[in-house]
Amino acid sequence: MIDIQVNIHDKFSLEFKVGFHARRKVKSNDFIMNTWIFIPDSLDVNSLTYPREHFYRDVRDNIRLITPIFLMRDIARGEMIPLRHLEASFNKVASYPSRSANSDYEYQIKMFAAIFKSSLRDQIKYIFTTAQVEDRGFLFDTLLDDVRETLSKYRALSTIIKTPTVSQESYNYFEFGDEFMSNIVDQQFSSLLARLETRDKAFAEGYREKIVSLIESENRYKREQGFPVVSLDSPDNNRSLVFRRGVLKKFVESDLFLTARKKKDGVLVEQVYLSIAAGISMIFATAVAFSFQRTFGNLTVPLFVALVVSYMLKDRIKELMRYYFAHKRKAKYFDNKITVSIKDNIVGYSKEGFDFISERRVPAEVLKIRNRSAMLEADNRYTKEKIILYRKLLQVDRPKLDESSQYFVAGINEIIRFSVQSYLGKMDNPETSLYAINDKGELELTRGSKVYYLNFIIQLKYLDFESFKRYRIAFNRNGIKEVEEML
Repeated sequence: MIDIQVNIHDKFSLEFKVGFHARRKVKSNDFIMNTWIFIPDSLDVNSLTYPREHFYRDVRDNIRLITPIFLMRDIARGEMIPLRHLEASFNKVASYPSRSANSDYEYQIKMFAAIFKSSLRDQIKYIFTTAQVEDRGFLFDTLLDDVRETLSKYRALSTIIKTPTVSQESYNYFEFGDEFMSNIVDQQFSSLLARLETRDKAFAEGYREKIVSLIESENRYKREQGFPVVSLDSPDNNRSLVFRRGVLKKFVESDLFLTARKKKDGVLVEQVYLSIAAGISMIFATAVAFSFQRTFGNLTVPLFVALVVSYMLKDRIKELMRYYFAHKRKAKYFDNKITVSIKDNIVGYSKEGFDFISERRVPAEVLKIRNRSAMLEADNRYTKEKIILYRKLLQVDRPKLDESSQYFVAGINEIIRFSVQSYLGKMDNPETSLYAINDKGELELTRGSKVYYLNFIIQLKYLDFESFKRYRIAFNRNGIKEVEEML
């Protein structure tokens, strides 16, 4: 299965979070993701102004394991693997502080904190998007209790490692996990309360006190432990706190991120094709030389002219053949091949390819999904949309993936960040003047927002599964305004 979420990452970039879920009974899981990007002609983005190197400069991706899935209630009650693994690693590092014991201790802290973050996020999302409205109160009360219980049980484990055998450096790892989870509680529930204030004021009124109580409780705890807390009158705008949170996030999630080694794909095949092109051009030049030599003899003016012309044409034929083979090669091969590994254990590989294509090479189903309006269709007859095809192939070795973790890992997440800054150069001003008649019958000046649209149509294929997604991105020189899912 493949799932995808598209969000605005920052002012000028999108984030595509793609989850590739590998089946346990399939050894080699092959995933295909094709993306057609439809670009307005007025932006002047084409193969001459936007070469392949610029596209890959604008695309940044991170590959990581999907966080193991557990329910918060099961973690809180200690019935599931995370808390048991955590306690076992604490006892081992306290009694037998070997290098392997310390490594496992650090790993378990990171995984527990990452699982806590994922579980809390998923439970909040379920309560307020999927669950029945009449069940929300009970489910939310239970979640609040489970969060407190989970944090309490994690913190209680500190007594196990407060021993002479555990170094201060090792104990710091425990505190890093503690601070990270406390920050997650603060961020998730503060964000939730802010959303409820605008979308569900009745629920916010009923649960504001409980949410604020939990946040304040965590802030008091952080102050007691010497952890930084958000300040409304911070002289540096909480700069050090934001930096620290970023470092803690990287620390906790470091064991989920995979190593990706990128290299050019199809190098050997490319050299073979280029050699064939050189051979074909040489055959032509030699055939012309032999033919004229046989007809006019050696050291004659016609032979001299023929040799010069054949040499000129030989180079052109070579370049044409190189161009032909390059485009033939792109149909089968990719630009880059990325080896995906956990430490030195290779769990799969990914390939990616980029090309500008003409509309006649776009599948009919994709054009149907593009669904241009009558006005755009008429305009497209004169100013054609430019179309980028970004191809991606991912292969995951299920047995190797299972060997990489003590937990069951559903698959791989690829987080792709796509910058739109290269598309801004030929844009008009983001605002324009408009006039309207007001209630008094007077002409009044107002402002209009000028936006451009990028349309992303994404094809996802895995085994017998195939689906299409369409996203429309509204943006201008001031940045991305909206991401709208159209399909």
